[in-house]
Amino acid sequence: MSKINIAIDGPSASGKSTIAKQLCKKLDYKHLDTGAMYRCVALKVVKTGIDYNDEAALKELLKGIKIDFSSDGKVFLDGEDVSSAIRTDEISMMASNVSTKLTVRKHLVKMQQKIAKNKGYIMDGRDIGTVVLPDAEVKIFMTASAETRAKRRYLENQERGIKSNLRALTQEIIERDYQDSHRKHSPLKKAEDAIEIDTSEMTIVQVVDEIMQIVEEKL
Repeated sequence: MSKINIAIDGPSASGKSTIAKQLCKKLDYKHLDTGAMYRCVALKVVKTGIDYNDEAALKELLKGIKIDFSSDGKVFLDGEDVSSAIRTDEISMMASNVSTKLTVRKHLVKMQQKIAKNKGYIMDGRDIGTVVLPDAEVKIFMTASAETRAKRRYLENQERGIKSNLRALTQEIIERDYQDSHRKHSPLKKAEDAIEIDTSEMTIVQVVDEIMQIVEEKL
């Protein structure tokens, strides 16, 4: 059976990566977490102390950046396991900031498109179906209420031992939604041919089953 590419877009904490990983197991596909790539850039910006508004400094930073994913879902930045480090609230907001920069977007989109050429990838992010993989055979737009997404992120943080405040998380998600959907370059939006799924009242199993049905019909 020939493989296809699946694009999953949606706002922060809508469950994109969780669902993508589950689908990969069922389909024997590879997961490319584009959000993690932007988080890696954000972490490097914070570590080096550069001004993310300095285009020249950003270009220099991107020249030597190396982002890798292990088969078990770990994220490596320049050879270091940063799976937990990129999930803090500080890096989440910085990722939203650096993702507005055309220099960063162009660099990462090229990387993502090159990887996905061989098919068999599930890629999630904000602009996969509209910019990165406009020719993806299946496009999903996942969403959920800000309150539901904040609670999910809060529980994730608790599991990781990261201190957070539910009210503050809700406000940050609302702010990030606005920033992501109003940025100049590649804003968060649903592709015209994407199927929207509101996961607010759905379990992971229910979401996976619904998308699997869509994929099987396409295949």
